[in-house]
Parts: sequence; structure tokens; C-alpha cells
Amino acid sequence: MQGKRILLGITGGIAAYKIAFLIRLLKKTGAEVKCIMTPASSDFISPLVVSTLSGNPVGIEFWNREDGSWNNHVEYGLWADVFVIAPLTANTLSKMSAGTCDNLLLATYLSMKSKSIVAPAMDLDMYAHPTTKRNLDKLEADGVKIIPAESGQLASGLDGTGRMAEPETILDGILAYFETKKDPRIKGKKVLITAGPTYENIDPVRFIGNHSSGKMGYAIAQKFLDDGAEVILISGPTKLKELESSKLKTIHVRSANEMLEAVQSEWDSCDIGIFSAAVADYRPAEVAEQKIKKSDDEMVLRLVKNPDILKWAGDNKTKQVLVGFALETNNLQENAQKKLEKKNLNFIVMNSLADQGAGFGHDTNKISILDDHNNLRSFELKSKKEVANDIVEYLKIYST
Repeated sequence: MQGKRILLGITGGIAAYKIAFLIRLLKKTGAEVKCIMTPASSDFISPLVVSTLSGNPVGIEFWNREDGSWNNHVEYGLWADVFVIAPLTANTLSKMSAGTCDNLLLATYLSMKSKSIVAPAMDLDMYAHPTTKRNLDKLEADGVKIIPAESGQLASGLDGTGRMAEPETILDGILAYFETKKDPRIKGKKVLITAGPTYENIDPVRFIGNHSSGKMGYAIAQKFLDDGAEVILISGPTKLKELESSKLKTIHVRSANEMLEAVQSEWDSCDIGIFSAAVADYRPAEVAEQKIKKSDDEMVLRLVKNPDILKWAGDNKTKQVLVGFALETNNLQENAQKKLEKKNLNFIVMNSLADQGAGFGHDTNKISILDDHNNLRSFELKSKKEVANDIVEYLKIYST
């Protein structure tokens, strides 16, 4: 659960008070938690409590009246790895079943890219009503995971089935969902991923580098981890939050030579290589030991070629599936085809700086994939998380 993004939806039932305990449990597992509340739910649990425990602002209305900012339901849907609605009242259940969209929580449900899980809670007669059963069946048919209500004393004073499942049971349901996401085609594979830029020192304070943020490589690493792979992430300098997993080994490097050494030390044991790092092609022939002082109007640097890490991996692959990247400003497919052949790749991921929203620094990317069987597939502009999914899914199909 380390680093998993859990979105909690809280509706207006008495069981909402238990969500404080669920948030605590989720945070202890290392998950990130954001919460959306229906307006009625704030009668049962304070938004301040929810915000404090989750460590994030709470979304209630589409617009925040205090500052006029918009709670973007689409962004919530893209952010979350899973949407857990607990408690799920009969009212919200009916609206979800019908596709009604009259609050932020429902709009987010309809925008979800990942799984939704619900934990219903209501009085026993409501829970047993044929309408409730029909609505739950419809949600289940739509792919929603149901954590059934439990039997016990209810807020009405009656005793029967309708209590929301305990926070520990809901956590078990979330854990079970992530376990099912692990793909048998990937689970247990060892994947080497390079990410970010490399920096080549000129002197102790200056370097040659590029604008790569590492976002694409980190998103790919997270996708492989989600699918059950063992990941070796060799990362150049980035400002990204560290990924965390018991199946992750992160090696931080700075220069191309350091990245090559790290690749060489790990490559033989790997099944898959995803080389998304933007490695500097050249480095200064000489690195000054002290800061170079400004003197003349011009300064000439003599550069020498860096090692070709991707070509080394292609020349030394045995069982590995090898994937490279090509970022171009012109003649994209022609240049990518040459790179594919020259470096002995299985397929290459292409993108162009001419495409708006693609390339360095963006949270989105637009790619095409060309493989060594001359298959070409193009994708629309998507978030880098979705692009990572496309790349890994392509690899699964390619490898079967």
C-alpha cells in the first residue's frame, strides 16, 4: 500500500464517524489519502477532522466558497488508484445506480479511471429492500466491488444486517483489490528502469544537463510495482517524491558514466529494460576542480561523447525485452526506426516536442510505439500515469 492513492467518499450516514479510524489505518500502511464528502455527511463527521487525519483538503462542493477555487472531479478521478465510498447510504446508492450526478462525490464516481469500492450502511429494512438489492446488483454488474454490510446493533436500536463493515474489514477489501491487480504476466519479473536526466559537471557548481523531470520513468516504475514486478529504478537527479515499495531498489546517479555502471551491475539478472532516461550525449573533456571565474566574453568547452547506455544494453541482452525512447523535433518515425535497429531494441516509444503537452516537464505525454515487427501504434494525449499503463500493456501483449 506504500504510495497508493486512496480516494475516500463519505456520505451522510451515522457510520461516517468510523471513517476517522479507516483514514488512520490507511495512513499507517503508507497510503496517500484524499477525501470527498457529501454536504450531508458533515452532520456526522467534521470536515476538519477528515482533513487533519488525511493530511489533505476535503472536497465537498464543486466550488470552494472561501477562495472561489474549483474542486476538479476529473483530477480526482485521475489521481486515485481506487475510490472507496464508505458509508454508502441508500440515497447515494440509488443515484450511483441511476447515473445521477448532482454533487462532487457522484461526479467523481462517474469520472473514475480506476476501481470503485463501496461499503453500504443503512437500517436493516432498507438494506433488505428489493430496491436496495437491485441497485447493489447493478453496481456490481458495472464493476463496482461491494463490501457487504454486517450484522449487529443499528443506530435505530434494532438488531440485524445493515451496519457498515468495520474499518479493518474495509482495509482488507482494499488490500485484496490491489492484490488482484497484479498481472501474472508481470508478477515476479525483474525490471530495470532508467529515469530522469544526467548531469555532466563543468566545475563544482555548473553542469551540462537537460529538462527531463523523470516523471515518465517514475510512472512506469509505479505501474510495474502495481503489477507485482521487482523494480530496479536507476534515477538521474530529479525533484520527484521517492517511490516506496519492498520490491523496489532505487539507485541514484548523476552522470552518464555512473548510470552505465549501475546498468552494467544489474542487467544480467533482469527480464525487462525500460530506458526512459534522457542521457546527456556529451560531457566536458575536463572538469575544473574550482569554480571557473568569469573573465573573457567567450568560453569554449571541449566535449567528448558519453557512453551509449542503451546500445550497451542492446548489445549485451540475452533474455531481456528492451525498450527505448525517442524524443525528436523532426523526422520522428525515421529517426526512431534507425534507433530501434541500431540499438537492438524490441520496441521504441516515440514522442515529439512539436506535440503540445508532450515532452519534458509535463504531466501529460503523447506517444507512438514502433516495434521490431514494424507494428506502429499511436496514442492520444494522456496523463503520464495513463501513458505508463499503455506502455506496460503493450509490453505484455508483445511478450505473449
